[in-house]
Amino acid sequence: MSTVEAALTGIGIFAFALSGALMAVRKHMDVIGMFVLAAVTAVGGGLTRDILLGLPPAALRNPWWWLIVAVATAIVFFFHGAVDRLRRAVLSCDAVGLGLFCAGSTTIALQSGLGPLESVLVGTVGGVAGGVLRDVLAGEIPSVLRRDTKLYVVPAVLGCALIVAAEAAAVGGGAVVVAAGAAIVVVRLLALWRGWTAPAPRARDVA
Repeated sequence: MSTVEAALTGIGIFAFALSGALMAVRKHMDVIGMFVLAAVTAVGGGLTRDILLGLPPAALRNPWWWLIVAVATAIVFFFHGAVDRLRRAVLSCDAVGLGLFCAGSTTIALQSGLGPLESVLVGTVGGVAGGVLRDVLAGEIPSVLRRDTKLYVVPAVLGCALIVAAEAAAVGGGAVVVAAGAAIVVVRLLALWRGWTAPAPRARDVA
């Protein structure tokens, strides 16, 4: 792993860990629950990705990831701020983690020899799985399954597809990965701000 990749991974883990710890505060968990939720959110996507690719789990080979999770948990424990601002903070941190992990997971999938469609799938799963596990443990319907969720999977898929397309055009590289990750974050934050959602069927009352 290059220095740039390590830095991006660290930022993604920190952002997702903040998201998980903040969710734990909203659910009135203690410090143990905060750490567990932070860890699941931070490394759950990467673990799922590695299992799908048949790779040794990176989370078990990088002890410094757990230190990042512990630091994020401590920061939230002491400085989580007003309760009525936590939801916005959770969503913002989650958007950053989504972008970074989708981009990183897609790159790893391509390096493992997967085809374009498979790489997009693994990249998307690597980005969203941690959030799904976080929501399940927190007793909520995963946000990726709710019709009222502002665009989440859509920007993830588009960002992963951008990396795959750039690789196919032989213009891939660190700059493309960073740009794709940033694009995912921006689209997700714009969706939160503007209220964009994915199409859904109109609900009908059942007699």
